[in-house]
Amino acid sequence: QVQLVESGGGLVQAGDSLRLSCAASGRTSSNNPMGWFRQAPAKEREFVAAIRWNTGSTYYADSVKDRFTISRDNAKNTVYLQMNSLKPEDTAVYYCAASSLTYYPGRYASKSFYNYWGQGTQVTVSS
Repeated sequence: QVQLVESGGGLVQAGDSLRLSCAASGRTSSNNPMGWFRQAPAKEREFVAAIRWNTGSTYYADSVKDRFTISRDNAKNTVYLQMNSLKPEDTAVYYCAASSLTYYPGRYASKSFYNYWGQGTQVTVSS
């Protein structure tokens, strides 16, 4: 069983930065990625970024590439999402996700791959 707790959300202005944290109790396979997703009102939950515990390989949605950075601290079992140059369209509830399922290349962006989810943290970016 894995529990995920996100923190770090808030209300900021366009152009500001925020850092989200996801603390995991328990660990899935080190070969598996940890992911960040977001869901805006009346929209589907969408992939934001992911990182593999063992290799540190990172993956990003095109909409956040070059603005967001995902990283991990293996000793603390914590994954971070540094968000810079925030835009109003980044406003959403951000969720951390983990998986105990078998990983295949490319699955990092699929909601169905993740079977553990945090409670979410609200990020609001005003214009």
